[in-house]
Amino acid sequence: MNVTYNCPSCGSASREAVSADSRALDCPHCHQQLAIPSGAIEGQQIHRCLVCPSRDLYARKDFPQRLGVALVVLGFVGSSIAWANYYVLWTFTILFATALVDLLLYIVMGESLTCYRCSAQYRGFEEIERHGGFDLETHERYRQMAARIKGTPPTSSQPQEVTR
Repeated sequence: MNVTYNCPSCGSASREAVSADSRALDCPHCHQQLAIPSGAIEGQQIHRCLVCPSRDLYARKDFPQRLGVALVVLGFVGSSIAWANYYVLWTFTILFATALVDLLLYIVMGESLTCYRCSAQYRGFEEIERHGGFDLETHERYRQMAARIKGTPPTSSQPQEVTR
């Protein structure tokens, strides 16, 4: 079981092995220790984020999204070239091969948990599915909260002060 997170102190990406006996995360760059809340890990299950106070986690495929998009784009470009050269059989062969590779990767790849608030990723835990998949409403709530904390300027939907 491990956690990949950005250190709140120095901002460096860190990966650390954790277990039910772990009491703190130690950043290898700045050596800041983050205390793990009691009850956050029970056996092989995680109940809350270890890096921030959030309890909202979502399950997702543990696969690089850019690689998946690159695979689809490569299949599209290859089939388009075959189609432009009137190789109809090759066009559909490339499309179906791309879909088959995508399906196999979906079946083979494991799952990970991601925190909505700090984007910490958890791998190797059991019962990941019980946290549920990505929820846009929860994501938007945390995005809005981060924007308010940063003190971003008001959006166009808010009234602006008129200067003369």
